[in-house]
Amino acid sequence: MEEFVNRVANSGLVTFNLEEFIHAGERVVYDIKDNLFHGLMLREKDFREFIKTHDWTQYDGKNVAIICSSDAIVPTWAYMLLAGKLQNHAHRYVFGNLEALEQELFQEAIAGVDAEQFRDAKLVIKGCGDKPVPTYAYVAIMQKLLPVAASIMYGEPCSTVPLYKRPKDKVSA
Repeated sequence: MEEFVNRVANSGLVTFNLEEFIHAGERVVYDIKDNLFHGLMLREKDFREFIKTHDWTQYDGKNVAIICSSDAIVPTWAYMLLAGKLQNHAHRYVFGNLEALEQELFQEAIAGVDAEQFRDAKLVIKGCGDKPVPTYAYVAIMQKLLPVAASIMYGEPCSTVPLYKRPKDKVSA
């Protein structure tokens, strides 16, 4: 009887799954249009009173995208006041839509990756999964891992697309 050999298991490939870096916290949008007088302008006195009396604890641990969906001119200081209040409550907040927030969350997570643990590794960046991973996360992880990896592939260990292989004349430092 012929013995089956699991070549994938014996290949030394290390799978890197970006799904594991998706922040579990809830994402919410704060639309400053709700603070505009007649949907047109921000009144400083009213806005400052709102900032003072609003229940900011509802943002505890959440990820907040700050936008203005109205075609109004909102002074920069208004966004800065919001940021000041969210600082002690939200996990992360950004000026921009949910996509900008997601990018910030991935940047934060990827910045925390210790690339040295992948020195000289043959990496497979997992491609298919249950949760959507934005393309910019794949680009960011390439930037982080290219200086240390021996090779990088995309996909699944049984079916990969080669992306990078360190030239033989370049020894890892």
